[in-house]
Amino acid sequence: MQRFKTSLLVSILALASASPIAMAASGSDAAGGHMPVPKDLVGAWTLVRCDNVYPDGHRVELYGPNPEGLWLIDADGDYMMHIVRAKRTAFAANDKSKGTPDEYRAASMDSNSHYGHVSVEGMVMRTHIQRASFPNWDGKGGDTTYTLKGDELTYTVAKPSSGAAEGAHGEVVWRRVHS
Repeated sequence: MQRFKTSLLVSILALASASPIAMAASGSDAAGGHMPVPKDLVGAWTLVRCDNVYPDGHRVELYGPNPEGLWLIDADGDYMMHIVRAKRTAFAANDKSKGTPDEYRAASMDSNSHYGHVSVEGMVMRTHIQRASFPNWDGKGGDTTYTLKGDELTYTVAKPSSGAAEGAHGEVVWRRVHS
């Protein structure tokens, strides 16, 4: 079943990125100035780890143990990413518009989604976020070094969406999905 879901997601991404509507919306043509990403980054990735690392070396698992996530990158570098805590609490009212303050806070802290464009120059990944579940990241970009060892890709986030005020940086590890 997992293999089917992954194949379906990769197929949808491939079809969506090839459609004229998606290409016009993303600006991924040559006139848009987007550089293609290396072939070894294109495809589907599942989350292995998403931690904050503090100056004293201690780590905080931002989305708890065994977080889940999917990062889809097409050949033009357009991407969509979703990270979520493996165990989340449902809203008691079963209605998104009727959550309690604690339920809204947990929903915000237990997930992170964004889409945009990624490009690579050498071993530096350049990201431009179009929209994010954390609105402060809308329209923002950044550069980070990354490593790719076999099927694992690791990069850092200089200013994570939480913990940055205490001097933390994020460390994110993804594993390639094979169809």
